[in-house]
Amino acid sequence: MFKLGVITDEISQDLEVAAKLAKKYELDGLEIRSVWEKGPHELNKQNIASIKKILTDYKLECCGISSPLFKCELNDEAEIKEHIKILKKCITLAKALGTKFIRGFTFWQRGDFAEALPKIVEQYRKIFDIIEQEDIYILIEFDPSVYASNANKTAMLLSAINHPQIKALWDPGNDIYDPQGEIPYPDGYEWIKDKLLHIHIKDAIIQNGEAVCVPFGTGVVDYEGQFKALSRDKYEGYLVMETHYRLKHNLSEDLMTLPKGSAFSLGGYEATEESLINIKRSIKQWGLSKNLQATN
Repeated sequence: MFKLGVITDEISQDLEVAAKLAKKYELDGLEIRSVWEKGPHELNKQNIASIKKILTDYKLECCGISSPLFKCELNDEAEIKEHIKILKKCITLAKALGTKFIRGFTFWQRGDFAEALPKIVEQYRKIFDIIEQEDIYILIEFDPSVYASNANKTAMLLSAINHPQIKALWDPGNDIYDPQGEIPYPDGYEWIKDKLLHIHIKDAIIQNGEAVCVPFGTGVVDYEGQFKALSRDKYEGYLVMETHYRLKHNLSEDLMTLPKGSAFSLGGYEATEESLINIKRSIKQWGLSKNLQATN
């Protein structure tokens, strides 16, 4: 049975505001990114205690930590060390909030993916001992700013890393931004379906040659086909709304690449509510119940 969640700063920097909206639409969990103007690795003990209380008060799970792990330079060892510190802080947060999922990336794209692949694997090997000792999963997400910019490349990387606690975070909407034009469903999904543990949901269109996020269900991602495939494949994890859409403005490239703070969250409440209404309506229209099984 799948669960529905939302990334908190797509709604507000105020976690309680995000929790109230999640509860209004009967979501199951929240994914933590920036809260109270702080990234997940910047939250202190008092912040973490407040998060735990809000999750408890609203009967919500923490379904993951959206960390910026390895959005850094591939060949800068000082940056790598700093990002391993970020990982350790995110592990502390994850364990306190009861999740095993921490998002990771594949370093700023500075050249050819195939040439960089062995080095990316080498850098990921540096965290094997940490995640094994802490019983944590790293979920690699692709986007156009990093070396793995689509599902095909991500699947290749995961096969090369070959570690049971490093898996994929699948976001069909990110494929609309892929410079190589990978089609999210069915193409991207077929590459990644056997390696994914977690899913983000966003939608987008191509406008004047550029990808632009839009409300869920109004873009070019075949979400009906995708959801029915998840039913067929018995997916039991989270579908987490990552809106990246705003009613009155488009997010800047910098904020899309490294989401954080009030500038990112501005206008997110209304946009995310619109997408939550759409996803709940769509599930019903497509003849799917919340367990993604066909209904009579």
